[in-house]
Amino acid sequence: MTGIIKAMGLVFGDIGTSPIYTLTVTFLILEPTYENVLGVLSLIFWTLVILPTIQYNVLAMRLSIRGEGGTIVLAEIFKSLSKSKKAKGVVTFLSFIGISFMMGDGVITPSISILSAVEGSAFIPEITISQEMIILGAMVIAIFLFLFQKKGTEKVASAFGPVMVIWFSSLLILGIYGILKNPEVLKAVNPYYAIDFVLKNGWKGYLILGEVILCVTGCEAMYADMGHLGSKPIRQAWTILFFVLSINYFGQGAFILSHPEVKNILFELSLNFSSSLYVPFLILSIAATIIASQAMISGMFSIVYQAITTRIMPMLKIDYTSKELKSQIYISTVNWFLLIAVLFIMLEFKTSSNLAAAYGLTVTANMCITGIILISIFFLKRNYIALIFALLVTAIDFVYVSACLQKIPQGGYYSIILALFPFLTILVFTNGQKKLYSIMQFIEKEDFILKFERIYKTNPKIPGTAIFFIRDTSKISPYIVETMFYHGIIYEDNVFLSILIRPDPFGVTGYFKENLCQSIRVFEIEMGYMEFVNIEEILRENGIEERAIFYGLEDIVARGYWRIFAFIKKITPTFISFFRLPSRKLHGVLTRIEM
Repeated sequence: MTGIIKAMGLVFGDIGTSPIYTLTVTFLILEPTYENVLGVLSLIFWTLVILPTIQYNVLAMRLSIRGEGGTIVLAEIFKSLSKSKKAKGVVTFLSFIGISFMMGDGVITPSISILSAVEGSAFIPEITISQEMIILGAMVIAIFLFLFQKKGTEKVASAFGPVMVIWFSSLLILGIYGILKNPEVLKAVNPYYAIDFVLKNGWKGYLILGEVILCVTGCEAMYADMGHLGSKPIRQAWTILFFVLSINYFGQGAFILSHPEVKNILFELSLNFSSSLYVPFLILSIAATIIASQAMISGMFSIVYQAITTRIMPMLKIDYTSKELKSQIYISTVNWFLLIAVLFIMLEFKTSSNLAAAYGLTVTANMCITGIILISIFFLKRNYIALIFALLVTAIDFVYVSACLQKIPQGGYYSIILALFPFLTILVFTNGQKKLYSIMQFIEKEDFILKFERIYKTNPKIPGTAIFFIRDTSKISPYIVETMFYHGIIYEDNVFLSILIRPDPFGVTGYFKENLCQSIRVFEIEMGYMEFVNIEEILRENGIEERAIFYGLEDIVARGYWRIFAFIKKITPTFISFFRLPSRKLHGVLTRIEM
């Protein structure tokens, strides 16, 4: 039960707060007739069945690396199965797009969640609140939320689950209350009403899918957060929440039939249920949207950390906000970028209904990418039953993403622009790194050993141990050659240290490999891409007491396109700061490179 409550707080905040706005924005552009209400409810019910339940709960969560899920994990699983370099390249590229879309989604989700909840204040009896006050209130909440990130969420995270349990209980009660007033809405469980609605409304019915998809925003968190809680509590929690959300949507639908003039369905349903309990419900809804936003922000930090450790994004300064929980991190660059973008989005769109008109494109596009990789993996595994289901849900994903394309001129282009920032950064950085290493003057291992052995015999040695960071012992980095052969800095004991990122998320091992030659030992640290390692601790455990740590720095003189890469390298920290090594021992060796 504890795991289920935690999952409700950490995983389902986004999809759990979508009832605040989904039906409201849908019926802004649709007449609330009996046929339309049942058709939309049927679409929502079956969307909840097909996408969160089948695509993520059943299909995606079957695939993991040591219990961890997510876009990067799917890409790694595919690469471990495929023998085609071209196919691996395509899937890697798709994973880049998927990661970027999730980051774009990370801006719009807090914006629409907080804004939609604060809009409920307009229905407080005997109080007049203007739209300007609503926007200001939402912005203040967002500012406090992002300012709080540096302190970490460890102390308050334990309250997330219980608060969300109260929220979901409230949704269930309101849903039952609405259904009892008009129980015939339960007929919408029959998919006939969904199909009939789309066929009768034609093009308009097709475009409505772009609003219906809002009911499953955040469902990808089920898979992305699988490593934090395990698949079992997430699956159990979703079984409960699927029922709760379905009942609430049906209750809202029943309320529309009784009150076709309604403007904000969930909040007016709550007011109709009990005016005296309305303010507590409003406060609860704001708390729920803050928790949903917090989960998205923490998710962004984790995604960026994965991207850094897998070397597809440049190093960023990372702070650890908890001594007990290594996964509690804070990335200031990401935090302030998200805050500025969220405030801009709130000011630009002003209302949740305007924002909903632009929301959903990146969400559905990311689902499509997940579906394509699932199809590829099940095909390679020859799991044909899963393959058939993956084909069906991916086809539905494409229907939804095509319906969301009409949102591009309405503001959907903002989500694409927001996703372009990380996507272009990934492309420039990965291509720049390849180019950089292709033009660096590495020395073959055999040539280096011959020269080192000769110099080691004749030159004076510095007492103690020196560590040299190296990527591959088959090719020796130019900065090592420069340090030892040109500057004559040779220690009695030299350790070449390599840090390898494993394709699985967790696990850290440190071990000595065969000596490169006399007085040069080779030490390797293997780490999962979600691990937070203490290199000093690993070195001490293996008897390494270094006096100095040397690492390479590049002074890049670039022309044309490569100037962007050079700029990124210049403004971002080195990998040394990422691993938080003692500054008193560090010696950076600069090598000038022309690109």
